[in-house]
Amino acid sequence: MADRRLGNSSSCTACLCKESFRRGELNHLSDYVLVKYCGGCIVLTQESGIKPIRILIADDEANIRRILETRLRMAGFEVVAAVDGNQALELFRSFEPDALVLDVMMPGLDGFTVTERVRAQSEVPIILLTSLGDVEDRITGLKLGADDYILKPFSPKELELRIHCVMRRNAPSRRGGQGDNPGDSINGAGCNWVIVGNLRVDLTRRKAYRGEERIRLTGMEFSLLELLINQAGESVSRLDILEQVWGYRPTRSNDSRVVDVHISRLRAKVEVDVENPELILTARGKGYMFQRIIQGDRVKI
Repeated sequence: MADRRLGNSSSCTACLCKESFRRGELNHLSDYVLVKYCGGCIVLTQESGIKPIRILIADDEANIRRILETRLRMAGFEVVAAVDGNQALELFRSFEPDALVLDVMMPGLDGFTVTERVRAQSEVPIILLTSLGDVEDRITGLKLGADDYILKPFSPKELELRIHCVMRRNAPSRRGGQGDNPGDSINGAGCNWVIVGNLRVDLTRRKAYRGEERIRLTGMEFSLLELLINQAGESVSRLDILEQVWGYRPTRSNDSRVVDVHISRLRAKVEVDVENPELILTARGKGYMFQRIIQGDRVKI
């Protein structure tokens, strides 16, 4: 195993202090784990047993592909790149990435089509890169199942942070877990269930069920549901949701639309009647809330 020492020395190319670590600013070192503090430095140990996060990039602009491949590999990711949508689908099947970064405007199959086809078979996180100026065009990608989007031009650092955000939300499913039968896991040690009607949500294993049927939620959708459940009976603003689930505050007035689209997708999966929701309610002028949960609705084992 190889140690990497990070501190305030000017000779250190990744100069970061302890406080930065506490704030989570070392997240980009995805293949390192903290082992100890050593003086003014943070010592991290690379473990060969930890697999790097696998990223599939698809963009028809060679310069963008080259920059993103270089930057993401420097950050510890394993990266492959596709030149168009057709190759992206081929690599998705062979490479089995942990997350996708798709340009919207590609020849052949565009990013929207790739998103729709991938989402039909997988909950893998998807981030769209778009230069489309129309808000509705950007929202289209979210409605098709994308987790987030970034407007071109953008900083590779911003993409890196967005990837880590969606991966944190998807971490339990990436590590694997128990089977899809709710009866198998509700009797397991350490379970934390919320049961409302025939909706069962396992907050520990990040799974949801309608009766005996598993509800397929993306990592971002589950994190959104979990946030609302944990503040059940209280309204949560769009800005707070965006910050707590997506990890950033909006820089444009339209950014909060991300929340509205994901709420709509989440309702379509958990509500019996989407037109008359009973679980995820709209707090007009404020945001959204989950219906109030009585103590008996929470089950800990």
